Amino acid sequence: MDALLNAAAPDSFGLTVDLALAGLTVGSAAALSGIGLVVCHRATGVLNIAQGAQAMAVAYLLRDLVVVRHWPVWPAAAFCLLAVAPALGVLLDVLVYRPLQRRGAGPAETTVAGLGVFVLLIGVTVLMWGTAPLAGAPAPIGGPPIPLPGGHTLRPDTVAQLTAILVLGLTVLATTRWTRFGLRLRAVVDDRRLAALAGVDADRLSAAGWAFGTFTAGLVGIALAPYLLLDPYGLPLLVMETMAVAVAARLRSIPVAVATGLGLGIAQSELTRLRPSGQLLPLVQAIQSNLFVVALLATALLAGPRITGARSDAAPLAVRRTVRGRSGGGRLAGTVCLVLLLLPLGFRGNDLRSALLVPALALVLLSIVVVTGYGGQISLGQAGYAGLGALGTALLMSGRIPGVPPLPAVPALLISVLATAPLGLLTGWPAIRRRGLALALVTFAVGTAMSRFVFQQPYATTGLVLDRPSFLAGDRAFYLAELTLLGVGLLAVRGLHRGRLGRALAATRDHEPGAVAAGVDVPGLKLFAFVAGAALAALGGGLMGLAGRAFDPAAFDPVGGLLWFAAVVVAGADSALGAVLAAALIIGLDAGTVAGVSAVAVGALAAAIGRLPGGLATLPRRHRPPPAALPPCRLTPAGRRVREVIAVRGRRP
Repeated sequence: MDALLNAAAPDSFGLTVDLALAGLTVGSAAALSGIGLVVCHRATGVLNIAQGAQAMAVAYLLRDLVVVRHWPVWPAAAFCLLAVAPALGVLLDVLVYRPLQRRGAGPAETTVAGLGVFVLLIGVTVLMWGTAPLAGAPAPIGGPPIPLPGGHTLRPDTVAQLTAILVLGLTVLATTRWTRFGLRLRAVVDDRRLAALAGVDADRLSAAGWAFGTFTAGLVGIALAPYLLLDPYGLPLLVMETMAVAVAARLRSIPVAVATGLGLGIAQSELTRLRPSGQLLPLVQAIQSNLFVVALLATALLAGPRITGARSDAAPLAVRRTVRGRSGGGRLAGTVCLVLLLLPLGFRGNDLRSALLVPALALVLLSIVVVTGYGGQISLGQAGYAGLGALGTALLMSGRIPGVPPLPAVPALLISVLATAPLGLLTGWPAIRRRGLALALVTFAVGTAMSRFVFQQPYATTGLVLDRPSFLAGDRAFYLAELTLLGVGLLAVRGLHRGRLGRALAATRDHEPGAVAAGVDVPGLKLFAFVAGAALAALGGGLMGLAGRAFDPAAFDPVGGLLWFAAVVVAGADSALGAVLAAALIIGLDAGTVAGVSAVAVGALAAAIGRLPGGLATLPRRHRPPPAALPPCRLTPAGRRVREVIAVRGRRP
């Protein structure tokens, strides 16, 4: 036995080393991502949440220049990294982030603007290159593997990435610690206004930070693209998952970010050795390929509420009260929504089938209104709850739940909604201690984990039956049923908002410490908002599945959830009718034009949130003339005597 162990030990050790060297490829890309995020945040005070889309755009551009336009690889890579990427960063700083900084916007509004940039770049990429995955992304550094002692090898591009990490890390550390530029940079981050009064050009330093952040994003995209099919949705999501590296470093320490990135890459590679038998195999394989998702969720939960150092009492969004009641703006919005919802009743064929998604998506977006607009909590994971509603309905109809026979569509949908609602605590519980960006990262990680570990796994999605009941088999009949459920949802949300509970939610949203001082049960209200939001999202997701008669994991992709959130903010996060308008905008633009137009429109408007706080719903109030001043009040002789008596009594001790 000892002889066998001694003989196997070198082979086992050799495999460990080979897997570790292979993991350095992904780990070094994650480390580069972490360096870019940390430096950009230290220079601007903003987490570059659009880094994944920036990496994707640069990778697509490099492939187009080399494969389509036949540029040499090195000049094309230099042009993308040294010209296009920094210019994009400076442009984003000038057009998107600088207006927010000058207005003193909080981290939540900056996060929304970043999501707008993310969605906008994806939409532009889809318009230019389509949605089909593209192969043949060029690798600037190729050649045979580099031999190492012991018979091991290392890829040349991995060596180049490790060299880039060393050079960039040392350069940034030396610049920030021992140069005048670094001193000014620290002054701007500590207090931008005070630094500007001292003569520091804060705008120039911020532009340099964004240029560097976009440069490193492009470097990450070019490093990962040769190993993947270029996908406008897959690559940005993959790069976003590497935010775990920066969160683990608390957006401050470059050495911690580098060590975390390399460690996660090696660990993910080493996990491929695990091959358990039985039912654990699919779960282990999912963890093996999605370790960065697990790390993002863990680091976001463990990092606490002060990931960015923002005040915990800062309002998460600049929500403006929308025009309601008998106002002209409210009647106009209601009329437009009614026309948009009734118009598809005259459609036929594919047009009517496309319109089936509008009421269903409107219910999902209503969940964002409840959580974000009314509750003041940023939730980027509502697509996950919508997917759980669709998947739960399909599982119940297919008889895949142990001990439960196959159910008809209506009870299956109802039970799925009731079962999904308590799962809102997955994001509601972390919301008790988190707001703004900290909560956004947690909810995004939860939604991504649902997609990767549930929706994309064959053990959960094979052999499903998802069909409508016989009395709703026709598209028009099903659309009328959707309108009925949407009407019930709108009435319920309206009653919630105008009731006592809605006033408590508004108080919690506007000033949480004040709500606590007034005796409001803030933790309970937050949990209620997320549970109600999960129920609405599950109902909309189940209807989306029944509309298409199939469970489509791509319909509940986390990137699509970011588009939904941005659309609600653009339409007015405090407006239930805005959710209907946003749903009609997304579905109508994609069905009536080409793919990507809705993302461009929503992304451009969300990126302009600095110039349009509160969304489109505030436009009627912006153009409304100010109310006329009231005439001075004239008192009668009796009124003057009463005022004099009150004044005398007020002066008495």
